Amino acid sequence: MEWLDENFWLKLGLSALLGLIIGLERELKSKPLGLKTSPVIAIISCLLTIVSIESAYLSPGSDAVRIQMDPLRLAAQIVSGIGFLGAGVILKRGNDHISGLTTAAMIWGAAGVGIAVGAGFYYEAIIVTALLMITVELLPLLLSKPLRLMKKEHLIKVTISDKSSIEPILDRLKAEKIEISQCRIKAIKEESMSLLEVRTRVNVKITITDLYKMISNMDDVVGVEIMN
Repeated sequence: MEWLDENFWLKLGLSALLGLIIGLERELKSKPLGLKTSPVIAIISCLLTIVSIESAYLSPGSDAVRIQMDPLRLAAQIVSGIGFLGAGVILKRGNDHISGLTTAAMIWGAAGVGIAVGAGFYYEAIIVTALLMITVELLPLLLSKPLRLMKKEHLIKVTISDKSSIEPILDRLKAEKIEISQCRIKAIKEESMSLLEVRTRVNVKITITDLYKMISNMDDVVGVEIMN
């Protein structure tokens, strides 16, 4: 194996190091992709890329029969196949929050870095790894303050058994930093109840489930409907 030289070990070593950097960032945040998984993905992706490229040029041929192979055939399968591993870390929680997307993207990134190193794009792989670290570590810090100021609109319909509770409910919403842009009150005479409709602007970090639970626990509230 003429290709099994120092260049081969350099590729595997560099892919292991870059994969370790990606895994360390996830490990420090107690995410599923850790110190072992990420380097394994990068190393195997690198190896399969090397095998794919080298086997394309080692295939026997003759003057009568000319064999043409795609040198990145295996690497292309890595990109699609790694999606199954990434799907395993994506979870949907009960409060409508989906977690694991960043970790799934990092799994794909570790595979991409391994492919790049295996194909000989060392500097590109190093730069991409650095950009990944900047993206997942530095950008959230820079965007944390603007994100806290972002709000989303909801139309909230609250059925109240005692109309004297309307004012306290509105005061409670304001106390929870919920902006009220429109307010409409309607009497439900058949049931001796009141319907309070408010259009609100709520911090993006407050989920619909949290909002529903908070309003449902207020005094004299018998029904809550929230629409985006």
